[in-house]
Amino acid sequence: MLGGVVDDDTYDRVFKALAHRTRRRILDLLRDQPRTTGELCGAFPDLDRCTTMQHLGALERAGLVIAQRKGRERWNHLDALPIKLIQARWIGDYARSSVELLATLKADLETPTT
Repeated sequence: MLGGVVDDDTYDRVFKALAHRTRRRILDLLRDQPRTTGELCGAFPDLDRCTTMQHLGALERAGLVIAQRKGRERWNHLDALPIKLIQARWIGDYARSSVELLATLKADLETPTT
């Protein structure tokens, strides 16, 4: 994704990353605050460090996680822009229709009948 241009490969990487429950759980953790790789590995005691790193790699390739080195630590930050782009492309129009339907329903209910 460069300069706001989104191609099908970018969407494929995002959907593939979101398709796995462990990766979604990682994103849930990062939604609250950035975390070190060690903290994320500790949050998944049933997975070895290598597997957790593979999940983080998939999230990075999808543009959902940005890693930043600070000394010996690797801090992982959520980048919600790819999810926002999905929302804008596929969900936004449907939500707009729903809001319009609710507005019409409200207006109909508030109109006095004779």
